[in-house]
Amino acid sequence: MRSNPSPPVRHAAAPPRRSLRVASDSGSRLLRCGQSGRCRACGNRIEWYHRSTQQPVLLHPYELPSARVPAVRRWHVSSGIAHPAGDGSSWCRLLHTVVCPASDASSTPPPLTGLRRTLAVNTRRLIDTGAFTPSPAPLDSPTPALCRPVRPIVQLLYVRYLAARPVDEIRCVAQTRRRRRCTSPLLTSAAPSGVWRLVPATVASGQLALPADVMAVYDLSALPYAAQLRWRAQRCPQHAAAPGAADLAMADWEPFDPLRHHEHIHNRLPAPARRTGRTGRMRKAVQ
Repeated sequence: MRSNPSPPVRHAAAPPRRSLRVASDSGSRLLRCGQSGRCRACGNRIEWYHRSTQQPVLLHPYELPSARVPAVRRWHVSSGIAHPAGDGSSWCRLLHTVVCPASDASSTPPPLTGLRRTLAVNTRRLIDTGAFTPSPAPLDSPTPALCRPVRPIVQLLYVRYLAARPVDEIRCVAQTRRRRRCTSPLLTSAAPSGVWRLVPATVASGQLALPADVMAVYDLSALPYAAQLRWRAQRCPQHAAAPGAADLAMADWEPFDPLRHHEHIHNRLPAPARRTGRTGRMRKAVQ
């Protein structure tokens, strides 16, 4: 008895691969695949969004029932933009800082303490497995002057920002043709650079005075307006000329607050510089 041969197995054709693109009417240039990340303080997953003011905000990655979240804590996302209010539905989004295990527990509403406890357990698991290492706590003593600030203060478009990494390591956030993040730095020899300056460490009115009189700032104010916009968008010269390219990461700029970020204030320039003028101020142009 001879068995009939089994029919050949036909595999279904794979669906065509589609690339993510940014809609022309979108208020954000960031692709959906570039919005996820992990909190630097606790290691849990977060999602980055832009507000209507173009300021970045990090949200809890999942929607929550609106009944569990107080009205003043509700957020919703519309067309890629995060809005600090509910949209009238039974679900809402939440700021990650409200339930972050590394933040003050008093800021967490009672209905969300269970979620905060779950995130704390996950943080401990990540630490035990070596997948996450919490950043060391800032010292109470004044931070000594370093030759190369890890998180420098940058001034552009008349606003001061705290960078996430040294100036020469700030990378472009645009997407390349191979669907990867561009590896080109913002600081190149072909484009004008900024100047390190010592400026007064001022604070807002009504706040306590700072212990430091001056602080080192990487000043980009002398650059043309278009060059400052390129730095603000965190794009290399090539992708600055291609506005159609989407972003694969959030810009690393954080609005500088001299009281919250006092550990990043340096009262000396990053490297020896010569004295200029009668005021004795020290300046150094970054090569």
